[in-house]
Amino acid sequence: MTNGTFPLIIETGIGVDLTGDDATKAALRAVDDTIRRVLFPGIRDVLPGGDRANMRVEATIAVAGADRVDTDAVRARFPYGQVSVRAVEGGHRQPNGLMDDDGTEGVILVAVAVIAVGW
Repeated sequence: MTNGTFPLIIETGIGVDLTGDDATKAALRAVDDTIRRVLFPGIRDVLPGGDRANMRVEATIAVAGADRVDTDAVRARFPYGQVSVRAVEGGHRQPNGLMDDDGTEGVILVAVAVIAVGW
């Protein structure tokens, strides 16, 4: 196909920071969760030139405090392809029952990753 196929594959994952309220940490864990559960053994057969560098990867991370996500760190988590990362408000944030050192209530932060792959 001259225009490529996108998306060919979509996978999801979740990541949690239990105590730090760190949006990047939750986002990275969501991406890791997704990557750990998928294998594309025939992807080279369908990519232009059989080269994984031609793979297109779009990651959308939904997390509370999306503006705090280091998208470059998330992008670096992917081993192949032309990767774009977008952080949007979403996910889940709730008290974790612990008190931080400054006396504020700690939180659990949950991020959801939706990763689309194609070319």
